[in-house]
Amino acid sequence: MLAFILRRLLQAVVVMVAVAFIAFLLFQYVGDPVVFLLGQDAKPDQIRQLRAELGLDQPFFVQFWHFLINAVQGEFGLSLRQGAKVSRLIGERFPATLELSVVAAALALVAGLPMGVYAALRRGNFLSQTFMTLSLLGVSLPTFLIGILLILVFSVHLGWFPSFGRGETVQLGPWSSGLLTPDGWHHVALPAITLAIFQLTLIMRLVRAEMLEVLRTDYIKFARARGLSNRAIHFGHALKNTLVPVMTITGLQLGGLIAFSIITETVFQWPGMGLLFIQSVTFADIPVMAAYLCLIALIFVVINLVVDLLYFAVDPRLRVGGAKGH
Repeated sequence: MLAFILRRLLQAVVVMVAVAFIAFLLFQYVGDPVVFLLGQDAKPDQIRQLRAELGLDQPFFVQFWHFLINAVQGEFGLSLRQGAKVSRLIGERFPATLELSVVAAALALVAGLPMGVYAALRRGNFLSQTFMTLSLLGVSLPTFLIGILLILVFSVHLGWFPSFGRGETVQLGPWSSGLLTPDGWHHVALPAITLAIFQLTLIMRLVRAEMLEVLRTDYIKFARARGLSNRAIHFGHALKNTLVPVMTITGLQLGGLIAFSIITETVFQWPGMGLLFIQSVTFADIPVMAAYLCLIALIFVVINLVVDLLYFAVDPRLRVGGAKGH
């Protein structure tokens, strides 16, 4: 187990260094930060002085080493657009994105898992067929269109939910939360549903497919021959073995929700990292883009590590194999 964790941590370090190198290349080949800071009319002496202050006159790998050291400390310099520290901008926006993603993931899991189990156990049922038909719509429709349709129906015509913003928040030290106020939940409803629909349909179809596969295995037939009840077979044996691949997809999708909530945040003007990233791309704000890239990579690496560790808790075959290998 310890060797497995150390191996995964080493892989994570390699991945993060590679991502940091790609992010660093943004500073080298996507515009000139000195020109952004001083403007087109800057004098050559001013340009040389600022380059020296920023360390841009040093060799390539020396600059990359300084970039790595600062990135480990969470420092990516100043935003070229807003003139504020990138770490502060990310820190202000991260709670909104994380809360939106967690609510969306919870909705997708709470609804998708039982729907997938039901669709597998009642394949010919009308409701099961309805679930599968709706899942095709959820997979096919683009996220921005789903968001616009929800705004049109529930905000414009019915007036039940607000169409933009995060609502009232509560400050808990450096962390701001909208999930502690009714207005915050009111605002998060539509963007969370928009973000959850694709993940919900994906989880439902995955659970259904895996459940059907498990129900055809020999040990399920043996369990039936022993006289176990359908409830014990379906939920005590089949569902438990279905959860291993579901955990993988769910874990990766949580990272995907955080990384790719850009469209949803733009549609609903949700003040999270996705909206900040879109604004940074529009204005070529390279430090913000680099920080966003590194943070998303770190989130994926951490989630992958957690999912791998959960495998050992769910699947006893991995523990037995790991013990023999050790």
